[in-house]
Amino acid sequence: MGPGPLSARVAALCDEVGPRVGPAAQTQVLGVRRRLDEPLRVAIAGRLKAGKSTLVNALIGRRVAPTEVGECTRIVTQFRYGTADRVDVVRRDGSRASLPLDEAGMIPQRLGVPRHEISFVDVTLTSDHLRDLTVVDTPGLASTNTSVSAGARRFLFNEAPIDEDIDDDSVGAISGAEAIVYVFTQSVRDDDLQALEAFRSISARLASNPINSVGLFNKVDKLVAGVADPWPVAGPLASDQTKVLRRVVSDVVPVVGLLAETTEAGRLTAADCEALRALAQLPHTERLVLLASVDLFTSRECAVPREQRERLLRLLDLYGIGFAIAQLAARPQLASGDLVRMLYQASGFPRLRHTLDQAFRWRTDAIKAGWALSSLEKVASHTARLGDRELLRDAIERVLQQPDYHRLRLMEVAQLVSTGSVELPEPMEQELTRLALSSDPQWILGLPTAGTEQLVKAALDAATRWRVYAVAGASPAQSRVALVAHRGFYLLSQRVRGTA
Repeated sequence: MGPGPLSARVAALCDEVGPRVGPAAQTQVLGVRRRLDEPLRVAIAGRLKAGKSTLVNALIGRRVAPTEVGECTRIVTQFRYGTADRVDVVRRDGSRASLPLDEAGMIPQRLGVPRHEISFVDVTLTSDHLRDLTVVDTPGLASTNTSVSAGARRFLFNEAPIDEDIDDDSVGAISGAEAIVYVFTQSVRDDDLQALEAFRSISARLASNPINSVGLFNKVDKLVAGVADPWPVAGPLASDQTKVLRRVVSDVVPVVGLLAETTEAGRLTAADCEALRALAQLPHTERLVLLASVDLFTSRECAVPREQRERLLRLLDLYGIGFAIAQLAARPQLASGDLVRMLYQASGFPRLRHTLDQAFRWRTDAIKAGWALSSLEKVASHTARLGDRELLRDAIERVLQQPDYHRLRLMEVAQLVSTGSVELPEPMEQELTRLALSSDPQWILGLPTAGTEQLVKAALDAATRWRVYAVAGASPAQSRVALVAHRGFYLLSQRVRGTA
């Protein structure tokens, strides 16, 4: 996926001003320029043992990130697309040590470099899932091990575009995530909220709002005992958590991470499916006893060997096994491929894919352009040369004055409203969010079957409504938001008319 029109214009700005500023500012501008050519960077964050690495593997479509606690799970690891599989341990001085994947195709547990010397691990993979998304797996932000938490915070929340401890090659990797998926289990605790607040307040201005953060409610199969269906419990709980977290994430998605990893990474073999088929053919009462607990499932005498049952537990756990057996008992001729697809649906992961597409990929252009302009503003504010500062700020202002860049203004005010910094009536907050997040006039205006004239009229009516609100009864902060929304709806009416 190539750069969109907004980020392409910021890239042109970098090309224009980069050669005209001093060496220090030039290095930072070039770092921003490189990042604009890269895929959107999404960080997977959360507590230790929340299942982050399992979900990383599901997102990548390969089981590459170790899920057992070890040396490499305590270090930031980024996964990006490449023409060959490669693992580079990036030291703090910028040098790299290359390693092969281990026999299982995973990152080696032993990295061969003293941990205190490691900045991060850079993994390139030939996975199509990574063509337009770079995934960053972080150590536990709420870890009691302060060095782990500090390392993750340095990677995610680095204030400056350049880290003086590493070389230019690594600048793009550690200058900050543009979006975040925060993984938690059971219920959100105070330090989870603190970590999300830290992302919101410290990271890039336009990337740090709930619009570009998603909560992931993992291991929902553990909400109920054994093979019982967790979704009647998980759905309402996720809805409750969405309300609690509405100021820091755009949505909370419940998932069974293990099922997602097993199905997306293609780990379920034909032999595994045949073992499940054999278990489904057992008498009903025998199946009930086997599935009553993990101990009974592995220790009870059964036609399926114990080693195979232990493997099924590692791949599916009791809920996944029970779900698969139920499907096969009801439809003995069910094909293995269809069974895997049903397990994938049961994991809840399709909704996460859809949410990521809505929350991140559809908005990549605006997110990256906003991040880049914010970074350039930081460069301007930190440079010691007055001429560099004026040159950068003049160039940024010229870009922001273009009508297309009003989308960035909309995202900024949507952030203020969604985080609670500016209060609006709920219907207006929802309308503003739709305007900031989409380019589809029918969805923005809530008129899915409307024609051109009806859409133009609705957009102009909305512009008038926001203008009236801005001048009649709104606070100064609300008025500033309303004027941005007014212009946004007016530009929307022009765009609909121009497209027609």
